Amino acid sequence: MSGQQRIRVKHAQADRGLDFYQTSPVAVRALLQHERLPHGLWEPHCGLGGIAEPLFDAGHAVYCTDIIDRGYPHQAATGDFLKSTGCPQGVDGIVMNPPFAWAAQHIRHALMICPYVVALLRLSFLEAGNDITEAGRARLWCLDQGHLARVFVFRNRLPLMHRDGWSGKRTTNMVPFAWYIFDADHVGATTIERISWIDSTPDSGG
Repeated sequence: MSGQQRIRVKHAQADRGLDFYQTSPVAVRALLQHERLPHGLWEPHCGLGGIAEPLFDAGHAVYCTDIIDRGYPHQAATGDFLKSTGCPQGVDGIVMNPPFAWAAQHIRHALMICPYVVALLRLSFLEAGNDITEAGRARLWCLDQGHLARVFVFRNRLPLMHRDGWSGKRTTNMVPFAWYIFDADHVGATTIERISWIDSTPDSGG
C-alpha cells in the first residue's frame, strides 16, 4: 500500500485500567475561544494537568482531583468522583475528559451535583443509548434530560491521546472529538458549531 498507512490501535479493557488518556492542552485552548466558562471550576479527572493548566493560564480557579495521585502538583484531593456528594466551595462548573468506558455515568453524576458541565467526548456520544445497560441509560439521560446546550465539534482531529504508560507505536488520531456543554438553564434546541484547535495554537495567530 503506497503512502503512510494509518493503524487504529484498540486497547483491551484489562490493559486500559483506569482509562487515563492525557488531554491535549490545545483542545482546552480552543474551548476557551468559544465558551465563556465560570471562574471557579472543578476538574475531577485532572491526571497530569492537561485540562487544568490551560484553565489556570486563562485565570480560572481550578479544583483538581483524581481517583489516584499521579503526581500532579495542583491535585488537591484523591477520590472516586462517582462517590462525591456535591461540588467543592467556590465551584460553579465542572470541566472534564471522563474515562471513556464510563463517560455517560460520570457526566450524569456531574449533572446531578452541578448545573454546568463541560465534557470532552467522542462525537459518537451523540448516538444511541439504550434502556438495557447502565451506560446506555445514563447516555439517554444525559442527551435527553441533561440540558445539552452546545456541541463544539473539532473539524480537524485532535493530537492523539495515548493511554498513560503506552510504549507501543504512536498512531494518528482517527477519532472525531467534540466539547459537550450541558447547562441546566438552557431551554430549546442544541446548537452545533465546528471549531479548530489549530486556530488556538500559539503560532497560528489565533
